[in-house]
Amino acid sequence: MEDYEELLGKLVEKLSGPNVSEDVIAEIAKKATTDEKTIPVGVSNRHIHLSQTDLDKLFGKGYQLTPLKDLSQPGQYASKETVIICGPKGSISKVRILGPVRARTQVEVLRGDTFKLGIKAPLRISGDLLNSGQVTVVGPKGSVELDEGVIVAQRHIHMLSSDAERFGVKNGDIVTIVIEGNRGGELNNVAIRANDKSGLECHIDTEEANALGMNSKTRIRIK
Repeated sequence: MEDYEELLGKLVEKLSGPNVSEDVIAEIAKKATTDEKTIPVGVSNRHIHLSQTDLDKLFGKGYQLTPLKDLSQPGQYASKETVIICGPKGSISKVRILGPVRARTQVEVLRGDTFKLGIKAPLRISGDLLNSGQVTVVGPKGSVELDEGVIVAQRHIHMLSSDAERFGVKNGDIVTIVIEGNRGGELNNVAIRANDKSGLECHIDTEEANALGMNSKTRIRIK
């Protein structure tokens, strides 16, 4: 925080010329202070994380994912590869694989997807897969039946430990966030995920984003 205040002071000092009004300087300082308290948003569609064992079954032994786009979290990316997920009542194609590979396969779907597939998927934090939903995953070279591994992702905020200290929270806390705008409001049950490898970002799914008029340019604040 001290570094931030020092930087803000230098900015105001540079702008304090004869042609810059006090109102302009005050507005800049107000906006900078507000931005310091807000968090960017990442909107997530349905996707899948694969183990190397399941990737081999779906695409061929020793297959390596092809990075398409880097994600906000360090080292993570969307791959060019997609799969089909199937349930008792239907299927969804072109489900994007996110890399790199993980120890266990995990499918993250929207609540509406569960009705189309005819499955039950609990609201969970990533990695909490015990007794979660079941689907069949189909790739170009084979298929994998998951006895568990399908969840609806609980909304959460990734942040560094230093960010957590700045916002007055800790890893595992559950908070309420405030969204501004014509369709804005509040969302509770938002989990804090703080460690030393995370980029600062609030993750919600497309259903939640659409309901509240949110997009990748939206910023939220912790209540």
